[in-house]
Amino acid sequence: MSDSPNENPFSGLPFFGDIAKAMSSQGPLQWDVARQTAMMTALSGASSEPNVDPAARVGIEQLVPIADLHVRNHTGLDTATAGKDPRVVVVNRSMWVHHTLESYKPLFTELAQSLSATPATSSTEIDSLQDDPMANMMASLNKMMAPAMMGMSVGTMVGQLALRTFGQYDLPLPREPRDQILIVISNVDEFASDWSLATNDMRMWVLIHELTSHAVLTSPHIREALSAALSSYIAAFSPNPHALMDRLTNMDLGTGDPMAMMQKFLTDPTIILGAVRSSSQETQAPALDAKVAAIIGYIDHAVDAVSASLLGGSSQISEAVRRRRVEASPSDTFVEQLLGLRLTRDQVQRGHAFAAGVVERAGQSGLSALFASPDNLPTPSELDAPGLWLARLNIEQRDIGD
Repeated sequence: MSDSPNENPFSGLPFFGDIAKAMSSQGPLQWDVARQTAMMTALSGASSEPNVDPAARVGIEQLVPIADLHVRNHTGLDTATAGKDPRVVVVNRSMWVHHTLESYKPLFTELAQSLSATPATSSTEIDSLQDDPMANMMASLNKMMAPAMMGMSVGTMVGQLALRTFGQYDLPLPREPRDQILIVISNVDEFASDWSLATNDMRMWVLIHELTSHAVLTSPHIREALSAALSSYIAAFSPNPHALMDRLTNMDLGTGDPMAMMQKFLTDPTIILGAVRSSSQETQAPALDAKVAAIIGYIDHAVDAVSASLLGGSSQISEAVRRRRVEASPSDTFVEQLLGLRLTRDQVQRGHAFAAGVVERAGQSGLSALFASPDNLPTPSELDAPGLWLARLNIEQRDIGD
């Protein structure tokens, strides 16, 4: 940030000027704020949480080889580097937060850079700022506070996810490191208790899901195609630099619950970040939706098949988990508005129908063609008409009609 009076409204106030310099030197995202917010959210304000029970860790480790063998046999995909066993790490919520922030750091940094980009400013807007000292000060304040607000947004999203995630693939996103799979055992066991499910069956189901997701999302072509689509979407944000100023000047704290209004203010990306969806993102969204739905459809289809063979009546677990997945949660706003991932009931059903349609027409081997090339993920039209996808890839179909 320059010390020019036009760019730094606090240049004549040494104390505030030092704060402005410190905040602007943190880059587009303040990671300390993100960590603190995520931890506070994940632990519901508590200062600490218990370590993982060693017995629970041993229980999971005993189930891994069985789940891994069946996932590999069904999918034909690798769950770890050739010749090695998958590295499953049993963690508590705070450890999950730490690993997740580190894993998604490149993605969140890319997002922060996109949202901090300076939009084109017309000569009329420039003249308006120069003629209005208050507007100039508020615009500079917005720019100064943006890294901390980005940290709060990311931290809130990760903290909310930590409260309910079973492992590391509640969001269908590639992660680093590629040889590690996290299991949040307290969330798994609490869910089993809440739904009156056998604890070991629930643990096995989660392992099947996480190993399958890991195999899919570390598959080179899937990873390449999904990462490219997400990067393109994130880069296309059209930030509104006046969002914070407009919200601050129009907030009415005289009515309603002030705390609820402040919570809304601090957790809405469109307010604190000016994260306005652009026309380019509107154009890209259907293709991104189709890719994500197909990936979810494949994973769920494989998990159902493997869990049925290992657990028999596992449909109750699948139904309970998927019902929870499509229920609205505080993290949904961030996931959809910041990352473009729409994990709605309709989207999940589209993915399920695609996977079932492909298997019906071309068997499991036909569905495995998803992993043969980055271009093999379906288009929006192909997602809703599996026969079109099979025809494009020249995969022989059974004569059942569309």
